Formats: sequence, C-alpha cells, structure tokens
Amino acid sequence: MQFHLNGYNPGDPRIIDPIDRIIPPPLKRPLPARCDVVIVGCGPAGLNLAAQLSQFSDIHTVITDLKDDRLTVGQADGMACRTLEMFQAYGFADQVIQEAYGVNEVAFWKPDPDDPSRIARNSKIDDVADDLSEMPHVIINQARIHDHFLSVMKNSAAKTEPYYSRKLIDVTINHSDPVYPVTVTFERAITHSQFNREVETINCKYAVGCDGARSQVRKSIGHKLVGDALNQAWGVMDILAVTDFPDIRLKAAIQSINEGNLLIIPREGGYMVRMYIELDKLKQDERVDRENMNVDVLIRAANRIMAPYTLDVKEVPWWSVYEIGQRLATAFDNSQKGGSPRVFLAGDACHTHSPKAGQGLNTSVMDTWNLGWKLAHVLIGRAPEALLSTYSAERSEVAKKLIDFDREWSKMFSTKPKTKDNPDGVDPAEFQKYFELFARFTAGVGIQYQSSSIVDEDTYQHLAAGQPIGQRFHSAPVIRHGDAKPVQLGHCHTANGAWRVYAFAGSDDPSSDSCRMRKLADFLANDPGSPVLKHTPDGADIDSVIDLRAVFQVPHRGLERTDVHSFLTPTKGRLGLKDYEKIFCVTDDNNIYEMRGIDKLDGCIVVVRPDQYVATVLPLTGQKELAAFFSGCLTSG
Repeated sequence: MQFHLNGYNPGDPRIIDPIDRIIPPPLKRPLPARCDVVIVGCGPAGLNLAAQLSQFSDIHTVITDLKDDRLTVGQADGMACRTLEMFQAYGFADQVIQEAYGVNEVAFWKPDPDDPSRIARNSKIDDVADDLSEMPHVIINQARIHDHFLSVMKNSAAKTEPYYSRKLIDVTINHSDPVYPVTVTFERAITHSQFNREVETINCKYAVGCDGARSQVRKSIGHKLVGDALNQAWGVMDILAVTDFPDIRLKAAIQSINEGNLLIIPREGGYMVRMYIELDKLKQDERVDRENMNVDVLIRAANRIMAPYTLDVKEVPWWSVYEIGQRLATAFDNSQKGGSPRVFLAGDACHTHSPKAGQGLNTSVMDTWNLGWKLAHVLIGRAPEALLSTYSAERSEVAKKLIDFDREWSKMFSTKPKTKDNPDGVDPAEFQKYFELFARFTAGVGIQYQSSSIVDEDTYQHLAAGQPIGQRFHSAPVIRHGDAKPVQLGHCHTANGAWRVYAFAGSDDPSSDSCRMRKLADFLANDPGSPVLKHTPDGADIDSVIDLRAVFQVPHRGLERTDVHSFLTPTKGRLGLKDYEKIFCVTDDNNIYEMRGIDKLDGCIVVVRPDQYVATVLPLTGQKELAAFFSGCLTSG
C-alpha cells in the first residue's frame, strides 16, 4: 500500500478522508469496585494482555491509562517475525502485512576508502534468513497495532475497553484477603484541585504493571530498574523527504568517518522514513539538553553523516531525542515477599534498552503473551497458582540476554569505523557479521525457555529435531485434508488459551488397526487416563483445553476420511457440528517431515503451549508420558 503522499495522517490508511479516520472519544465511566485483573498501561504490552484475557467471558479485566484517549502516533515501529506469528493467532497479521513496509534487505555503508569524507555502500544482505519464519519483518506505526488490539478486545467474548484518564497512585497487597488481595488506587487525571481529588479504588485478584520505564506499579512493590547508560545521545525522526541517497527505501546502517552513525528504517506507505541519528557523546551523568534541541539539529546531523548525499526534509510528523541505557528490574513480580505472585511487571516497566535493535515493542508483547494464558489458566481453574511463577523465571532470562545483546550492539553502532587513522575502531565487516550472528534473536525466534513444569526434558527430541523443546513451534506448509487447502500448520494456533498436540504419523498404514496414530486418537477419546477427558470441563468443546491435530505422510488425495479415527473429526458447539480442520497431509514441494526433522519411520507427538512454544516431544506410543505431562501442569476439568 502507498499513502502519506500529501502529508502524514494517522489512522487506517484504507479510509481515504483523514477526517473519517477519527474515532469518537471514549466514554467516561467509573471504575468497578472489583475485578479479576487490573492492567496499568495501554501500551503494546498492556493491550496484548487485555486482548488475551478478553477471549474469556468469565474473566473480568480492567485496563487503564493516564492518557485521555487511544494512541494516534506511536514511537515503536519494527515488528519482528515472531511478533507477526503472534498477530496471526489473533487474526490480524494479514492486515498488518498488507499495510506495513516489509524489510527485505539491509544495506551497510561505510567511509569510502578513496575519500573517507564520503560514504560508500559496503554490502547488502537479506534481512531475514530463508525459512526463519513464514512471517516477514515489517515496519508499521505502533498506533495501528494498538488499534488492532483494541478491536480484538472490543469484539471479544468479554467486550473489554480501556478506562482512560487514570493516574495510578498505589498498589498494595493484603495477604489476609484470599480472593481479592490486591488494592489498586487511581486518581482521575481530569481533576486538578488538591482539595477536590477524585480517587477510585479497585480490589482485584492480580495486577500487572505495563506502565513504562517510570512504572508506578514497580515502585509500589518495591522494585527498581538497575543498569547503566552508555553516555550516548541519539535523535530519531519520521520524515517525508526528497533525497539522492540511493538506498532510502532499504533498511540501511551508515557509518561515517567523523560525523557519527545513522540508521535508516523506511516506513509504511512508500514515502515516509525513520532515521536514528547519532548525536554528541555525553559526559558522565550528563543529560540531553532538550531545551536547545530541535528537529533542525537532527536534520543537519543527518546531512553531515550522509555526505555527499543530501536530505531535503519536507515534513516531520514526529521526532524525539533519547539517551541510550540498558536497565533491568530487580524482579518481575512481587513473589519475593512470600506466597504466589499477585503483581507482575511487563515491558518497559521491567527492562529498557536502545530502540535500534527493534526489540522494545517486540519483547514487551512477548512478556504479556507469556503471562496472559497463564493468568487465564489460573483464573478459570485450569491450572494451579504455581504456574504463575514460571512467568518471571522465563521472561527475566530473556530480558537479560536482550540487554547483553543491546549493550554490545549499541556500543558497536556508536563507535567510529576502523580506518588507517583510527585502528581501534569497529571494522565494518565485523559490524555486519554481528548483525547476521544475532539475526535469530532480533527476529524473536531465538528464545529458549528452560526446563520446568511446562517445558519438558529433551528425552525424545530426536523424533522432532527441528522443533526444539522450549523454543517456539516452527511452522511449515501442509495441506488441510478436509478442503485440500495449502496452509501453515502453525496457524492452527489461535489466542484462545488451548494447548495444541500435533501428532505426526509414522510409516504405518493409516487405515490399519495397528496404526499408532489411530491408537493415540482412541486413547485420547476413550481411555479413562486420557488427558483430554481429564482436563476438559463438563459441557466444554472437546478441543477447548487440548486440541489434537494430525499430520500424515501420504498425499491428501490418498487419504480417505474413513481411514482415520473419528476423534479427528470431533463434534462441537451447540448444534454438534463436525470439525473437518484437524487433519493435514504433507505437500509435494516442502515436506514438513524433512523441513522440521520429524522421524518418518516412527513419527512423534509435539505438544505446544498456548503461547506457541514447544512443551515436549514424545513418541506416538507415549500415551502415559503425555498424560503425566498434562497432570503436572493442569488441574482436572
């Protein structure tokens, strides 16, 4: 899509008249006295959590924000491949991809060896490696992502909408109250007189601070952000400009000899560009002089770095300056004070870093993607409270690795390139090598969760070598048997809190009584030890907790529906209709068994958590192990 040609306008670009893009202001309404979960902050982390919880009509969620309305111009813009995989679970990934700028190549520029005062292109590389993900790396206004989350929330089972104009005052925990132990106090942000303060209090079961680097939730539970700064100032601006720089529509990293460095990120719409511009080094404990900073300073700096190319800026929809620093919260929840955690931190409230690696929003939404299903499980009685302790254990380790990476990346980006006159500088080739080395991490697909009640040991990993336990399920193309449609197997994951059990058939005849797939399906359907029967509540659809999907090695035209167990076409819903989308076959060109290292002789079971991470790999005959795994993390239905 192309837009912003005649200037920047926020909102849905599919709506031609910018006036028609304006959404009416939110209704003013009082906060309820009680709820299940209070989320403080309507940033990406908070909205993602609210969107997940809104899928459950029995969970009452309140989400608040200090602002008086939804975001219209966002700061974060890069959406990693892994984040798009999550968007797919909500159903809006295709809309994002259509509207966004797709990052396909990265250009690296360095001082021209023949004239170091000029820059010259050093190389171009692919931004995303082949088969890293079925999803691309894209650039889109953060506000548009907020709009999608808000739409999911509003149209969900719980019909959740934010409460704006609320300033958080305090969060306290009363351990003597077993039901609503958390008290959250707000002040209406529209009140100004200290003699007429409008204070509102909510009692809830859990509270989550998604309220940014200055988080009041974090302060209320006695935690701090600790870390250091690099004493480096950077400017950032979104611009509509005319330039002779040849790679203006590519992601480009530019290292100049004396004028600093610059990162170009093309924006959606075909015309707008974001630039991260290195400014002067800061002295110890010095802060950016914001009073004397203006966008003209950034434009002049960009022109110096890009010489001999020029930049004629026509419009600046947004700009800012910031100081680089990496900080991590002393804890991600309140559990160190005893008992199960009741208050959690997510996003910038528990980790901050530079924006150039594009990990701020992406890591933040993955925090709450991890937390959301766990909260839902506990609240609806699907899992014990102990499950909630895995949030901090898993996500704090991810944040530490991110900060280590960001520290090194920022240092390299802020260091002068290596030349004859500057032998201690960064070799542009090493800079590019580091970029490629951490491609999986920046794409969001390199996360590895450690063993726990929801991440099993790797005893049977060899049966699915390309689906590492503790990493995200790596999708691949298959043919859906019911309608012969080519699909991505990973797109079976939706944000409904269900576990997926993928059963990959071995070399058995699917129609034979000795077929291991048939025996597995019969066990899950009829055996008293079946985890499906044990953990599915009475009256719920049979796949609402554990959703079995089967993949066969035979071509889809060689498999008859009568060849497979009836449990793979379950009856569901009020009318008892059959679900014909549980069975898949391999494709002719990209065989999922070969792509993901699935044992063709024996097949296997791959259990995937509601947040799309592989929990365990088991043999097709591992019915007892499958039941034992679910007994270790779920309650009876």
